[in-house]
Amino acid sequence: MNRKYPVRSDQTLAIIQQLLGRGITRIAAIVRHSERFYSTKPGSEPFMGLTPAGMQSAMEMGQSLPASPLPRLHSSLFGRCIETAYLIDKGFSRKHGVHLAHNQSHELLAPFYIKNVEKALVLLEKNGAQAYIRNWFDNRINREIMENPTATAAALTTFMLDRIADLKENEIAVCVSHDWNIFPLKEFVLGLTHEDAGDVGYLDGVVFFEQNGQAFATSFQTDPQPVDAAG
Repeated sequence: MNRKYPVRSDQTLAIIQQLLGRGITRIAAIVRHSERFYSTKPGSEPFMGLTPAGMQSAMEMGQSLPASPLPRLHSSLFGRCIETAYLIDKGFSRKHGVHLAHNQSHELLAPFYIKNVEKALVLLEKNGAQAYIRNWFDNRINREIMENPTATAAALTTFMLDRIADLKENEIAVCVSHDWNIFPLKEFVLGLTHEDAGDVGYLDGVVFFEQNGQAFATSFQTDPQPVDAAG
């Protein structure tokens, strides 16, 4: 089973190129994994890999990254994110002849905000994804099931700013995650309501950067917004 979402690697790459063109090099992008297979069995979801088209898109994104700064790769613990990061690495290495540092996986790039998977799946099936997300963002889902959405956005923001702080000279960070990690960033950090922002495409996401000591976040849907470690 496949679900169709647009591939938005071009939009993500355009933001990175625009920032580099302005002399901004302290950059960390959080992007959704590439196109993947879906299962009708919820228990199989963490194990679904990339489609052939998804593999190709991830490779092409790696090939399209500029030769400098070097991408420093991070990913969710889920296989589809690890696979996406690996193929971005291979695409970059094939194009530029440079071997990158190994991908690092992180819990905060995975669905850490789901506290009770079984109860969350019951509610998701009952309400549908869009109503579930709105209920989450409006604090109508028990904290035993889902982490507070603003706390989720703040934790992800802090994680991304930490990636910027950890960058060596001539590095940018590329963090492969999930659409549900990006939804709260768009709503609570960029000020885009979920209904207006819509679905997060494959390889689409939010780009954090630092300029003159101030951190910002942006996407192809909005101008840069100032942020801090509190989200």
